Amino acid sequence: MARFRIQVPLGIAKGGRPAAACEISHEGVVAAATPAAGQRPVYAAEGLPASSLAPSLTEGNLANSPAVSNAIRSALGQVQPRVKAVTVVVPDSAVRVFVLDFDTLPSKPEEALPVLRFRLRKSVPFDVEEAGVSFQVLNEGSSRLETQWKVLAAIIPGPVLAEYEGAVRAAGFEPGVVLPSSLAALSAIDSQEAVLAVNLSSQSLTTSIVSGNDIQLYRTVELPQDPEAQRAEVQRSIAVAAAFYEDRLQVRPYRLLYSGVLSVRDFAELLDDEELVVEELVPHPETGIASAIGHHSVAGVTGALAGTN
Repeated sequence: MARFRIQVPLGIAKGGRPAAACEISHEGVVAAATPAAGQRPVYAAEGLPASSLAPSLTEGNLANSPAVSNAIRSALGQVQPRVKAVTVVVPDSAVRVFVLDFDTLPSKPEEALPVLRFRLRKSVPFDVEEAGVSFQVLNEGSSRLETQWKVLAAIIPGPVLAEYEGAVRAAGFEPGVVLPSSLAALSAIDSQEAVLAVNLSSQSLTTSIVSGNDIQLYRTVELPQDPEAQRAEVQRSIAVAAAFYEDRLQVRPYRLLYSGVLSVRDFAELLDDEELVVEELVPHPETGIASAIGHHSVAGVTGALAGTN
């Protein structure tokens, strides 16, 4: 198995990821690669036949594994990566992400992981011992009386991780790093200011609040299929995140950084909130396009390439 790692721009040293990435979603595969160190990425996208992918926490995410592998091979082949190892961006619905507080935590990762697995055991509906688990210490505050660790942790069921890794290997590449879509997208944010970010897929919505080197909020909700119910859930979830932002930071957010399956204009109309300016987290590239991107978001693969080898 590839090492399942969280790598958002929170004190992560450059050089920790492959120089190529692909995001696998219900809509298709988006690939990106940097031709050489310091150069801008090249992007490509490949669609998938209907019902090829059903992201969830249960085995059977890839209903049509050959089609997914073919799309990965085609998309990555068009960007001509200079490495075989790639960062694999998977749907948020296949991963659970938590922001956890600990009074203390072993400094060695191999000693901290069992502690995390024990803590997560009651929070997820699958076997944590067989799952891919990774974590990142966001901050460690200490005083004479106590030490408080704040940890960002992600966990993916072992069989689900194996499915995505297997599809990448069948396409002729090696999964080097695995990231959920929203954490990958957050890596594309280059700002020390507090940011309210949203990532929308056809199945889920993830709201995040990033402030400097800290994640204040990370929340994924599954969306109903009915369009009106989906619209209501999107509006409600973002209202909750905005209220949380205001409560924690003592100021109301004035903008929202968006990535997802809708255009930024269509999402702004769906949100219908005059107090929030909706901006693209990563605008569609005007150059470096190996094949038509269409409506696919490039935020995930752009973030995945932040700080590449």
